[in-house]
Amino acid sequence: MLERKITNTLKMWKNEKNKPCLLIKGARQVGKTYIVSEFAKENYKSYIYINFELMPEYKEIFNGNLDIKTLVMKLELTFPNIPIIPNDTILFLDEIQSCPNARVALKSFALDGRIDVVASGSLLGLYYKEVSSYPVGYERVVTMYPLDFEEFLWGLGVKKEIIANLKTSFDNKLPIDEYINKQFSDYFKLYMIIGGMPKIVADYIENNSMNMVLQNQKSIIDNYISDIAKYADNTDKTKITNTFYSIPVQLAKNNKKFSYVSILDNEKNVGERKYASSLDWLKDAGIVNMCYNLENPEAPLVGNIRLNCFKLYMSDTGLLVSMYENAVQKEILNGNYNINSGAIVENVCAGEIKRKYDYLMYFEKKSKLEIDFILNINGQVTAIEVKSGNNKQAKSLDSIIENYKTVKRYIKLEYDTNIYVDEKGIEHYPLYMIMFI
Repeated sequence: MLERKITNTLKMWKNEKNKPCLLIKGARQVGKTYIVSEFAKENYKSYIYINFELMPEYKEIFNGNLDIKTLVMKLELTFPNIPIIPNDTILFLDEIQSCPNARVALKSFALDGRIDVVASGSLLGLYYKEVSSYPVGYERVVTMYPLDFEEFLWGLGVKKEIIANLKTSFDNKLPIDEYINKQFSDYFKLYMIIGGMPKIVADYIENNSMNMVLQNQKSIIDNYISDIAKYADNTDKTKITNTFYSIPVQLAKNNKKFSYVSILDNEKNVGERKYASSLDWLKDAGIVNMCYNLENPEAPLVGNIRLNCFKLYMSDTGLLVSMYENAVQKEILNGNYNINSGAIVENVCAGEIKRKYDYLMYFEKKSKLEIDFILNINGQVTAIEVKSGNNKQAKSLDSIIENYKTVKRYIKLEYDTNIYVDEKGIEHYPLYMIMFI
């Protein structure tokens, strides 16, 4: 079993008093069902599981009255062998987007409090119009992502104490042993290729087969396309598919700003009006992360976001790698991080940041100055530059230091370096230390 950080979130939620229902959203195959099921079995005496896609007949439970007395009675009739023990029963409503009335019923469960309820869904944002009344204040939404790099290391058997020692070096800006540095850089290469989809990671740990990794990744890509065909409106299917397949092309450009004209389309004047809904679909499905450009790198950063200017990253970097030709895997293993203009390195860093921050943001000015990521870290506006090649210059960071006094901290992530701070105050870290930012 792969250890996931969200398990601690589930444990803390269980121990709360007067808690809301928990709604876990995330892309397909990030491990939602497995993690919640294991948590339920280990922490409750009674466990009721309903998957509305695999068990559509159970949607009838949530037709008609949704008061708690009626709901409990229906559950007891449907699952006569599972006793409902107050404060020791959990109800897991999987793929809840397929039963909008069940979403409405979360309020009744939360107000009553006898049964703990966890719901999950992969396409929640696509069914919002079908929910007649949202249980505002009675559900807590948590996003589950593919494994981050630290969880990936746990899966490989790296001890938490070793990772903690690296974190201490990061916090104190102290260099680390070169052998250890190389080992973690090699692990990071693997992570970029394999990604964080739990089944793919587990299969690799068991079989050590890159061919199997690639086959599994392409299978997930095929499943995404099938979801588009199954769930998207007929008028949007082709647009969403074209947008999805344009992502590797968009990221391989020197200027990675999302461009509508880069989408494969037979029509002229392709633009935001036609394709905005396609971007929303992919975002709501948890497949992509959007990184917004800033008017200025100053706090509050969110107030400076340009919503119509952004980059589009894949939520899982391993899946992005699989969308390029097969030789890309070998290039990364050989240390060629600059392949496709650093697209893969930027994508993996974006994924690590997105797991900790609400927004991904970057700063570009007239195509001459570009900072890959801008974050507000503990009240300090921080510029982060990701270097994928041998070029050690940091012209954009130099320009930020000289011209933008609102930025207080400068970080440079490089594939072949140790920890140090240069004479300009720029902090240098190995790429894999993105997991500590």
